Amino acid sequence: MVEQKAQAAEDARKQVSGTNSIGKDFKYFVRIANTDLDGNKQIANAFRKIKGVSFMFSSMICHLAGVDKATKTGYLSDEQVKKLDDVLNNLSNYNVPTWMLNRRRNYEDGKDYHLVTGNLSFAEENDVKRMKKIRSYRGVRHGIGLPVRGQRTKSNFRKNKGKVSLGVAKKTEAKAGRV
Repeated sequence: MVEQKAQAAEDARKQVSGTNSIGKDFKYFVRIANTDLDGNKQIANAFRKIKGVSFMFSSMICHLAGVDKATKTGYLSDEQVKKLDDVLNNLSNYNVPTWMLNRRRNYEDGKDYHLVTGNLSFAEENDVKRMKKIRSYRGVRHGIGLPVRGQRTKSNFRKNKGKVSLGVAKKTEAKAGRV
């Protein structure tokens, strides 16, 4: 019994450190939340490729699913992948604190959500369209391509806004009659 635990710990160390040769059960790509994750990365880092998942959020998902965040993604079993996907898609079943979610007090129904991948992009676009439609300050700033959150405009945000250059333009010719 003790030898089996020691062997399991040794296998886990090899798996984390990458010294173990790639076996039959290794998967180069693991699909979670409609995103292909790199099998050579640790699961906590691989999760960050999913839009809407940050470093802390990926650590929380691994903790809730009971998966070591240092495990390489390619060595996860199918049950672990299903558990991680379930945790990511059904956070309300796992008592996640609301401050970890990226869409609190949704405009339509007032509930708290965490959106990932295409749903997050869609919600952001709809928010900007709604602000433009009601002509809020932020919506107007979005519409004319100016900074929305109070940044300076004198010396910044001049790229791609036409042929406006910073500084003083040099005169092409001296005016006639002046020496």
